Amino acid sequence: MTTVVLADDEALLRKALAALLPMEADITVLAEAADGAAAIEATLRHRPDVPVIDLEMPGVDGLAAVAEIRRARPAQVILMLTRHARPGVLRRALKLGVQGFVSKSAEPAHIATVIGTLHAGRRWIDPDVSALAVIDDCPLTDRELDVLRVTGEGYSVAEIADRLHVAQGTVRNYLSNAMQKTQTQTRHEAARYAREHDWM
Repeated sequence: MTTVVLADDEALLRKALAALLPMEADITVLAEAADGAAAIEATLRHRPDVPVIDLEMPGVDGLAAVAEIRRARPAQVILMLTRHARPGVLRRALKLGVQGFVSKSAEPAHIATVIGTLHAGRRWIDPDVSALAVIDDCPLTDRELDVLRVTGEGYSVAEIADRLHVAQGTVRNYLSNAMQKTQTQTRHEAARYAREHDWM
């Protein structure tokens, strides 16, 4: 028996998986979550074998949820669902310790098989996800991407510094470097450029 928590803001997909996964394998769905904050709460409360977390959710996204979960439970096995295998995102997820990546368009039977694979202690990255992700043409460092990501959420330099636990001058340096590398005039343009090029 493998226990899971399902986190996805698309209710139809989440409900379908909750109904179909137990039919495909010896899987019990302990809880469902509609956003990242609820995914963190449900995973820490229910302690599933494998939480299945959507990468793109409103508010707290999948990566932020994974970071918080693994802070509290460093050995937690995690499967991420994604539509877009951005190189920078895959790299960050692997650094956070995500063991599996599956396309959201995959059949429930395949997702069930991958859950079993991860529960058995192995890794899995769907070939179509890894093929897209190895094309990494991003000139920005991880920290520059972090600053642009928070910029894109509308925070000021002071708020970015506070959220990332760095000095305001350091934030300005990261933003300046990112603007130079993307050849943009403002930090918001740089953030938009990075998003459009699937770097974050």
